[in-house]
Amino acid sequence: MSIDINEALKALDNPARLAILGWLKNPRKNFPKQEVDPEDVGVCVSIIQERAGLSQSTISLYMASLQRAQLVTSQRIGPWTYYKRHEKNIAALLKQLRDLI
Repeated sequence: MSIDINEALKALDNPARLAILGWLKNPRKNFPKQEVDPEDVGVCVSIIQERAGLSQSTISLYMASLQRAQLVTSQRIGPWTYYKRHEKNIAALLKQLRDLI
C-alpha cells in the first residue's frame, strides 16, 4: 500500500496531532477513562479532546486530517466517533520514508 507522504507529513506537522497519534499507540494507558475497549473500538473524540485540552471542533479537524492522511481509522457508534491508529498504513509510511532517505 502506498501512502501519500506529503499528506502524511502535513498531518504530522502539528505537535497536537503528533501527540494524539502517539497517545493512540497505547490507548488503554493513555485513555483509561473510556468505557469501551479502546484497542477494539478506538478512542472517542470527547476522550481525546479531554486529554488534549482543545475544543471539540479543533479535535475533529485534527482527526479528519489524520484520517485523510490514512494514519487513523474511524467508526461511528451512535452519536460518537471513535478513532484508532491504522498500523498497517503507519508501517507503510515509515517504510516509504526509510526507502526515500
